[in-house]
Amino acid sequence: MERSWLLMLPGLWLLLCSGESAEDGGWRSSADPRLDDGGRCNIEVVDSISSADFLNRFAFSRPVILRGLTDNTKFRRLCQKQNLLKEFGDRVVRLSTANTHSYRKVDVLFSVYVNELLRPQAPDTLGSDTLYFFGDNNLSEWHSLFSEYKPPPFSLPQRSAIYSFGIAGAGTGVPFHWHGPGFSEVIYGRKRWFLYPPEQQPHFHPNMSTLSWVTHTLSSLPLEEAPLECTIRPGEALFFPDRWWHATLNLDTSVFISTFLG
Repeated sequence: MERSWLLMLPGLWLLLCSGESAEDGGWRSSADPRLDDGGRCNIEVVDSISSADFLNRFAFSRPVILRGLTDNTKFRRLCQKQNLLKEFGDRVVRLSTANTHSYRKVDVLFSVYVNELLRPQAPDTLGSDTLYFFGDNNLSEWHSLFSEYKPPPFSLPQRSAIYSFGIAGAGTGVPFHWHGPGFSEVIYGRKRWFLYPPEQQPHFHPNMSTLSWVTHTLSSLPLEEAPLECTIRPGEALFFPDRWWHATLNLDTSVFISTFLG
């Protein structure tokens, strides 16, 4: 039977208030398409784990979802749409194209990105045509925000942490790529992850969006080529080990922060 982990429902829109909401921080609007999370999660989820167990079981071998290990209530409040616009609206942010080999960068005011460029993405939009706010943060200008974030309480030997903060529209994401290990936590919205171990390179086009890959490729993969996958929700963080292939898909307008261990 054909699998379908994500359904675009034409003509069906979320009926949400346009004002501030404790659930979505004011980010999700009636313009967001309804993207299904697929109902599939084959990544282990833990609610409590010691540093020793994390190092032994996951740090060098497989992904894991960490739930409720830190309290980021204050950070989440600071990330509400009205609060970020008030604090950082006049700051210049650097956007990048959302393809595997991303080269083009565009500098805009944060308020311009949020009010004019932050929008849902259609399945046929190429990664090179998608401007994505993630990673190119000026750490000194955003220090007041990052100083309130509490990352997962684990570290790896001889690696230091650096934050990458992002906000992206429903249907956006980055196609498969790999780099060093890290954690990624969702603050608002839902983000779906797809992962393969280093030795199993996925079949994908580097300029096709993750939404296009899910729509056209995922359901036709044989079982042995299926990825690890799961939807991450607010308060959850995913750890990905070194050199693991991964792609992401924002199911809603999402706010998220990663801790890269370089």
